[in-house]
Amino acid sequence: MSAAEPGGVQRGSGDAAVAAAQSRAESTRGVNLQDVPPLPIPEDTANLRLGPVLDDACLALLPLVGVWRGTGLFGNEPGAQSPDFGQQITISHDGRDFLRHESVLWLLDDDGEVTGPGAREVGFWRPQPDGSLELLIAHAEGRIEVFYGQARSATAWAMSTDGTWRTPTAAPVIGATRLYGITPDGRLAYVEERAHKDAALAPHASAALERIAG
Repeated sequence: MSAAEPGGVQRGSGDAAVAAAQSRAESTRGVNLQDVPPLPIPEDTANLRLGPVLDDACLALLPLVGVWRGTGLFGNEPGAQSPDFGQQITISHDGRDFLRHESVLWLLDDDGEVTGPGAREVGFWRPQPDGSLELLIAHAEGRIEVFYGQARSATAWAMSTDGTWRTPTAAPVIGATRLYGITPDGRLAYVEERAHKDAALAPHASAALERIAG
């Protein structure tokens, strides 16, 4: 028979495991993301005036750094006016030779009301010594894409996939292109095309996002 713990709980029993878990949770149950102590390394920054200095390798991507938010459209319906989704893109860095990329979407109805969360993706922009660009994107829906491309100008970047990996439950996307650019009025705009296994590249989404930080 298992020996009794203080309080009458048997060591090795399910009750003991539950009690131990509850005890450990006492110091964390009221703590959430915003309350976690900072890491012992420089924090990421999406503001070029604050935090680590941008690495010289990332200078060709400098205009992208920031937090961007706005609305966009799926597909390419002529005359479409009402946005289909809201989006926030965060492009930040920690002083090293890459940028961190995160996109969060939320879905909108015809009246512009939020109906729920949408697609999410995270990844990294990796500029190369020869001037080319790599963009690695992991999608919450079960797909990983590796884009290659280059700057078209000081404020535009064209990317296309070289490799796509997906889980059995992911949408059958086999390729994609993305064109990012900073508009004359300072917004981050992009157009994305996707190819499914039974169809050629076709418009998937586009948006023009306002800078809200950086």
